[in-house]
Amino acid sequence: MAGVSGADEVVQDGSYGGGPVGALRRIAFLLERSRAETYKVKAFRAAADTILPLGDEVTERVRQGTLRELPGIGASTAEVIEAAVEGRTPDRLARLERETGGPLVQGGEELRSRLRGDLHSHSDWSDGGSPIEEMAFTAMELGHEYLVLTDHSPRLTVANGLSVARLTRQLGVVEAVNEHLANDRSGAGSGTFRLLKGIEVDILDDGSLDQTEEMLGRLDVRVASVHSKLAMDKEAMTRRMVAAVRNPFANVLGHCTGRLVTGNRGKRKQSEFDAEQVFGACLETGTAVEINSRPERRDPPTKLLEQAIDMGCLFSIDSDAHAPGQLDFLSYGSARAEELGLDADRIVNTWPVDRLLEWARP
Repeated sequence: MAGVSGADEVVQDGSYGGGPVGALRRIAFLLERSRAETYKVKAFRAAADTILPLGDEVTERVRQGTLRELPGIGASTAEVIEAAVEGRTPDRLARLERETGGPLVQGGEELRSRLRGDLHSHSDWSDGGSPIEEMAFTAMELGHEYLVLTDHSPRLTVANGLSVARLTRQLGVVEAVNEHLANDRSGAGSGTFRLLKGIEVDILDDGSLDQTEEMLGRLDVRVASVHSKLAMDKEAMTRRMVAAVRNPFANVLGHCTGRLVTGNRGKRKQSEFDAEQVFGACLETGTAVEINSRPERRDPPTKLLEQAIDMGCLFSIDSDAHAPGQLDFLSYGSARAEELGLDADRIVNTWPVDRLLEWARP
C-alpha cells in the first residue's frame, strides 16, 4: 500500500508529511476499499478537488480561520486539512489506517504482485463514483501498468450506459489522459502506464452484444456480462452465453453467474447454465473467464472456478471497481486463484500490455 494517496506518509509519532490533498485522497481511498457508502466518500474527494489548485492559499486560510468559506469544505474535511497543514496526522486518517489500512485478505500476495493491470473498472461516466483521471491516477499509484476503462453499454440505463455518441466522446478523453501522462514532466506517468479503451458490454437475451460492431472494433478490451433476466431457463441461458462468448469481440466473460453473496444490495442466486458448454466455448475461442474480485460477488463460485481451471480456460482477475479505492480489490481474486493453484501465465492480466492487446484483437 505504500505510495497510495499518502499511505507512506503516516508515521508512528503522529507527524504527517503527505499534505492536505494527500490526506483527503487517502481517507477516500480507505473508505472505498472498505466498501463504505458513496456519500461518505464524496466529501473528501470533493474537498481535495477544491484545494488542489489553491497552493499556499490553503495554509493561509488555515491561519486566518477562513477555510470553511471555501465551497465543499465542511467541519470534517476542514479538520483533516488543518491537521495536515500543521504536519499532524488527521485523527480520521489515523483511525482508518488502524482499522482498514492493512491487507484486505490473507494469501495471494505473490500472484497479486504479478498482475500488471485490471481489465474491468468503471468511472462516473456510467455508475462509478469518480472521474476517469482519478481512476487512472490511483491505478498508477497501485503499481498498475495498465487499466481498462469498461463503463456500461446503452441497454443498462440504470447504470447510465454509454450510447455510441457518449462512448465516442469517452474515447477522446482516454486519449487525452494518455497524452497527458506521456508528456508529464513531473515523472508521475513515467511513460509506463496506459489507460486502455474498453467496455462492459451487456449480453442481450439472444446472446448478441449491446453495442455496434464499429464501436466495439475501436476498443482495446471488451468484457461481456449478463445483467438482465438472470433467472432465465438454464438451456436458454446456456445458448445466450455461448453465443456471446463466440462473438469475436468478446474478450472476457464477466461475473458469469451474476450472483450476490453479501453487501448492501442484498443476496441474489446464481444463474443456471451448462458450465461445460459455456467454459468449453471460452476454451475454444480463447475468451477469458473473469474472476470477479468484488467481495459481494466472488464469481465464479468455487466449484465453477475449479471446473474452468480443470478445463484449461484463460482467466482475468478483475476488481470491477466502481471507485478508486476498490481497485485494490484485486487482492481478493488473487487469493482465490492462488489457493486453487491457478498458473499465473493463464491469467491474461499478468501479461505485458502488447501481449494482452494482441490477444484481445478480434
